[in-house]
Amino acid sequence: MDPMTFEEFDAALVVLGWKIADFCRATGLHRNTPQRWRREGMEIPGWVPKHLGLLLDLQRLHKTHLVPPKPEAGES
Repeated sequence: MDPMTFEEFDAALVVLGWKIADFCRATGLHRNTPQRWRREGMEIPGWVPKHLGLLLDLQRLHKTHLVPPKPEAGES
Protein backbone atom coordinates (compact mmCIF):
# COMPACT_ATOMS: atom_id res chain seq x y z
CA MET A 1 0.00 0.00 0.00
CA ASP A 2 1.36 3.40 -0.96
CA PRO A 3 1.68 5.98 1.80
CA MET A 4 -1.18 8.42 2.13
CA THR A 5 -0.53 11.76 0.46
CA PHE A 6 -1.31 15.06 2.12
CA GLU A 7 -3.92 15.68 -0.57
CA GLU A 8 -5.65 12.40 0.38
CA PHE A 9 -5.40 13.30 4.07
CA ASP A 10 -6.96 16.73 3.45
CA ALA A 11 -9.67 15.25 1.20
CA ALA A 12 -10.67 12.67 3.82
CA LEU A 13 -11.01 15.40 6.44
CA VAL A 14 -13.20 17.44 4.07
CA VAL A 15 -15.51 14.47 3.45
CA LEU A 16 -15.78 13.92 7.20
CA GLY A 17 -16.41 17.62 7.78
CA TRP A 18 -13.42 17.74 10.13
CA LYS A 19 -10.61 20.19 10.65
CA ILE A 20 -7.07 19.06 11.44
CA ALA A 21 -7.73 20.06 15.06
CA ASP A 22 -10.71 17.66 15.16
CA PHE A 23 -8.53 14.82 13.89
CA CYS A 24 -5.86 15.59 16.47
CA ARG A 25 -8.37 15.68 19.33
CA ALA A 26 -9.90 12.38 18.19
CA THR A 27 -6.54 10.63 17.91
CA GLY A 28 -4.66 12.22 20.81
CA LEU A 29 -2.07 13.86 18.55
CA HIS A 30 -0.62 17.25 19.34
CA ARG A 31 -2.38 19.81 17.15
CA ASN A 32 0.86 20.64 15.31
CA THR A 33 1.78 17.07 14.40
CA PRO A 34 0.07 16.87 10.97
CA GLN A 35 1.53 20.26 10.02
CA ARG A 36 4.95 19.01 11.09
CA TRP A 37 4.53 15.95 8.86
CA ARG A 38 3.77 18.28 5.96
CA ARG A 39 6.43 20.88 6.72
CA GLU A 40 9.23 18.38 7.32
CA GLY A 41 8.20 16.12 4.43
CA MET A 42 7.57 13.22 6.80
CA GLU A 43 5.55 10.24 5.62
CA ILE A 44 2.07 10.07 7.12
CA PRO A 45 2.07 7.10 9.53
CA GLY A 46 0.37 3.96 8.22
CA TRP A 47 -2.31 3.96 10.91
CA VAL A 48 -3.68 7.32 9.70
CA PRO A 49 -5.23 6.14 6.41
CA LYS A 50 -6.59 3.06 8.19
CA HIS A 51 -8.18 5.22 10.88
CA LEU A 52 -9.61 7.69 8.37
CA GLY A 53 -10.86 4.80 6.22
CA LEU A 54 -12.77 3.41 9.19
CA LEU A 55 -14.27 6.80 9.94
CA LEU A 56 -15.32 7.22 6.31
CA ASP A 57 -16.87 3.74 6.35
CA LEU A 58 -18.78 4.60 9.53
CA GLN A 59 -20.01 7.83 7.98
CA ARG A 60 -21.19 5.97 4.88
CA LEU A 61 -22.96 3.34 6.99
CA HIS A 62 -24.60 6.02 9.09
CA LYS A 63 -25.92 7.81 6.02
CA THR A 64 -27.07 4.53 4.46
CA HIS A 65 -28.80 3.00 7.47
CA LEU A 66 -29.57 5.67 10.07
CA VAL A 67 -30.46 8.79 8.14
CA PRO A 68 -34.07 8.53 6.97
CA PRO A 69 -34.44 8.83 3.21
CA LYS A 70 -35.85 12.08 1.93
CA PRO A 71 -39.31 11.84 0.42
CA GLU A 72 -39.40 11.72 -3.34
CA ALA A 73 -41.30 14.33 -5.33
CA GLY A 74 -45.01 13.97 -4.77
CA GLU A 75 -44.64 12.02 -1.51
CA SER A 76 -45.49 13.44 1.87
